[in-house]
Amino acid sequence: MRRRTVSFAWTAVLSLLCGLLLSAPSAAQPKPEPLAQAAAPAAAAAQNPPREAMLRNATAGLFLHWGMFTRPIHKDCKEWEQAVTDGGWNADYWVDEAKKLKASYIVLATFHSRLGYARPWPSRIPGSCSTERDILGELIKAANAKGLKVILYMTDDPQWHKEQGFETLDSQAYSAYKGRDVDLTQRPGFGEFSYDNFFEVMANYPKLSGFWIDNDNAYWEENKLYEQIREKRPDMTLSNNNEDTPIMDMVSHEQKTGMTPPYDQPSAIWTPMPRLTESCYKVPDSGSWWYDGQDRPVTTGLNVGRYVANAGTSIKSLMDLTAMVDGTFPPQQQKFTDFMQNYLPPIWKSLSGVEGGGYMYGGMQPGAWNNGAYGYLTISKTDRTRQYVHVTTRPTSGDEVKIRDNGYRIKRVTDLRTGKRMKFDQQGGSLTIQGITAWDPYDTVFSVDTGRQREGIYPTGRVKASEPAIADGDFTTYYDNKGVLPVALTLDLGKVRRAQYLAINQREWSPTYNRETFGRAEDSARIKDYTVSVSNDGAIWRQVKAGVLERARGTRFLDLGVRARYIRLGVDSTWSKETVPRFYKQLQIDEIQVGYAYPRSHGHH
Repeated sequence: MRRRTVSFAWTAVLSLLCGLLLSAPSAAQPKPEPLAQAAAPAAAAAQNPPREAMLRNATAGLFLHWGMFTRPIHKDCKEWEQAVTDGGWNADYWVDEAKKLKASYIVLATFHSRLGYARPWPSRIPGSCSTERDILGELIKAANAKGLKVILYMTDDPQWHKEQGFETLDSQAYSAYKGRDVDLTQRPGFGEFSYDNFFEVMANYPKLSGFWIDNDNAYWEENKLYEQIREKRPDMTLSNNNEDTPIMDMVSHEQKTGMTPPYDQPSAIWTPMPRLTESCYKVPDSGSWWYDGQDRPVTTGLNVGRYVANAGTSIKSLMDLTAMVDGTFPPQQQKFTDFMQNYLPPIWKSLSGVEGGGYMYGGMQPGAWNNGAYGYLTISKTDRTRQYVHVTTRPTSGDEVKIRDNGYRIKRVTDLRTGKRMKFDQQGGSLTIQGITAWDPYDTVFSVDTGRQREGIYPTGRVKASEPAIADGDFTTYYDNKGVLPVALTLDLGKVRRAQYLAINQREWSPTYNRETFGRAEDSARIKDYTVSVSNDGAIWRQVKAGVLERARGTRFLDLGVRARYIRLGVDSTWSKETVPRFYKQLQIDEIQVGYAYPRSHGHH
């Protein structure tokens, strides 16, 4: 995939334009009111279009980069097609492998800038490799028969047209077809060629479910390609790679690496909920996005962790497997899909039909827990009393995990795989699951039954805020400091009341740490140095807390244990370095809730 600098200019607008793309908020949260600063009614009417249902309900997809330059390289289109057929390529194989991964969709990347711009379908448009056999049609038919959808990758990029030492784009043939000179090796000409292919594919494949766009071409934008797709095929989804374009249904984030723990891809993602978001990544440890002739190793724990991490943050996992010329996967990748076929079913209810916990849908706190433990929360879309604790890294010592409960009273904890009732204790704002002996090497999952309503938290409307967006119960509105620090945010409880803790959800529009991706510097825009002061009359203040807030995703907690009418959170600095101006001193906060008491509960086997 071509690397290109990403623009973040859209992100501040997206939450307002998109609305709630996913399921309704937790019953523990008040139903959001219409946005005071909402976009025009036409935008609101477009929320949650039916075409997005498959993606919203999906946990994973299968990404297939496969074409003329799949090793061994073929220089002739007909020779490649013959090799595919002689090798026994069968669409059902890909579909069945996708089902092992519990994937809901397949993204086929053959019309790729570094795979010979191969089109595995018959085409009347000359200009690059096109097969006589309708491989795309066969795949769509096989997928639909087994409940999966096919999305077609389309590139904007002609720069690799001669990478292998010979020309892969036929400008002369395309010019003859168009009746004028068109240079396919330049972006305008290639934009026109690929533009024509969009329309041919839309017309010929009514059951194709969407396009996965590898960035944009000016020709497409100038000729309103996406708007025409919406008009001609309102059933088709549009996904965009590495940039968040509002007309797209989904933004895909490419190959996030370098985080701690290494499977925690969400820590490097910069698209906030409720935007429909995908993480695309290579399952093999090394090598290209396509088969390069080697049976590359696959680290099972890393890939299971990624799968769980993404599900725990409402992000789709688009897993890239490198099919060989005959369509089959190298042995180590085949071993991984066979493993997942047996691994996922016992815990599937904790990964499907869920939202990420600790964000706008409710749920306990994900991330770093006790003694080096790390994990995620998922919460059922249909049963708000059911959460799942995913321990993806077990504690370095001990037989328990301790998790901030975020105001949920715990009624029962069960090992999801075995059905064993677990002993637990809940006090001081935390749930401790005890006596854990059956640790899974990759993801130990506990089913947690809670009350429907969070307890000990002042309801929306009871607390007034100097910045209303942080106390309106609506995660699609947020406070933006406009780059000014320090700031002071005041919460008014109405009269002197108990304030046990603050639960803070910052907007997840930045990664959690300083990094560089695709040549672009990124950093965390989260709170660093803070103070908390309280007052009974709004005139005389006393500081009760000061410190450094961890730069982590999900809800964060500041324990206070005071009585007061007013609470003031002072933010003196954020984590981003001055060398990253896009994030430096930029603070955005979704919600701050005030807890007046901790739930308390005890459980036994």
